[in-house]
Amino acid sequence: MNFTPGRVVAALAILLAGGGYYYWQHRDADALPPGFARGNGRIEAVEIDIATKTPGRVREILVNEGDFVSAGQVLARMDTEQLQAQRRQAEAQLQRAMINVETAKSLVNQRKAERRAAEAMVDQRIAQLDTTSRKLDRSEQLIKTSAVSQQVLDDDRSANATAKAALAASQAQVAASEAAISSPAPW
Repeated sequence: MNFTPGRVVAALAILLAGGGYYYWQHRDADALPPGFARGNGRIEAVEIDIATKTPGRVREILVNEGDFVSAGQVLARMDTEQLQAQRRQAEAQLQRAMINVETAKSLVNQRKAERRAAEAMVDQRIAQLDTTSRKLDRSEQLIKTSAVSQQVLDDDRSANATAKAALAASQAQVAASEAAISSPAPW
């Protein structure tokens, strides 16, 4: 073989060009992170819709188009002012309902106390009626022997009738108390 300086230079130039091409092709092979490939062409991402559990306005967007995101990452913040107002309103309604329940319990307790007082009054009126009935019976026996005057008998009859009326009124009061306890609250 004949090694002339022109042939050696040409061979070195070809060898150098081949090595340069090989280097150019493989120089960035390890520069990409795992899971990425390199190529020439066009790639389009699939569009992904994002939705919230409740409707509302977006207050702040925390990522830009094209940013890499991970699962669970906060992408945007909702304007929750209206939701907070609704929550405060619901809490106020709950508080009002709880107050109404307590008021109803107090009212029922008051009505029960009124019923007990009315029942005690009935017992008192029964005792008064018993006393006036006995006194009337005695006066009716004594009027036969003229041991008492007609006025005393009339007074005893009046007292007995008054005791009967008072007993009936007390019994009506007990019935009214029972009705007040069992009637539904006005609210």
